[in-house]
Amino acid sequence: ISAPVPDVAPLTYAAAGVSIDAGNALVDRIKPLAKATAIAGCEGSLGGFGAVFDLAKAGFGPGKPGDDGDAVLLVSGTDGVGTKLRLAQTARGAARGLGIDLVAMCVNDIVTTGAKPLFFLDYYATGRLDVDACAELVAGVADGCAQSGCALSGGETAEMPGLYAPGDYDVAGFAVGAVRRRDVLPKPDEMAAGDALLAIASSGVHANGFS
Repeated sequence: ISAPVPDVAPLTYAAAGVSIDAGNALVDRIKPLAKATAIAGCEGSLGGFGAVFDLAKAGFGPGKPGDDGDAVLLVSGTDGVGTKLRLAQTARGAARGLGIDLVAMCVNDIVTTGAKPLFFLDYYATGRLDVDACAELVAGVADGCAQSGCALSGGETAEMPGLYAPGDYDVAGFAVGAVRRRDVLPKPDEMAAGDALLAIASSGVHANGFS
């Protein structure tokens, strides 16, 4: 004898507080931004499960046989923007600058090795997706990629109701670059007393110190 099946509301993203329509609207908004950052080596377009990149087309083809210095090394880095998030979340129009900072935090790390930045991915997490706010931040990411000469090849937007307070979000970035082994920095053997150190003035507030 089978028991009657109770009426249960269907399980949907909307019932869980996640808007598929908002997610699709965001992808439509940011696809042109990502496409504008494409460089030689980019394969496919934004929206897939994985970003594909052709090293040879970017000028990093196979090294010469027997020449270890010609070998291609991949360099990766990941970072966030620290407590500057609080400034961006309370100041209207600040998210675009935050996107540029996100790229810089990652790319600046990998260029210290002598690597050329090739592509970048971003991660945006929030309780309820605000398409305008997220699109503004991604526009900044695209600006940062253009300034760095790398491609915005993909990313992830996570909408997690109940995990973040209203208006709160977090971001992280991931950058990958390449360098020939002979060009890897630093080169301690070439450093000597009396070498000049260059300091670059900050262009504004960055990363941490706001909590």
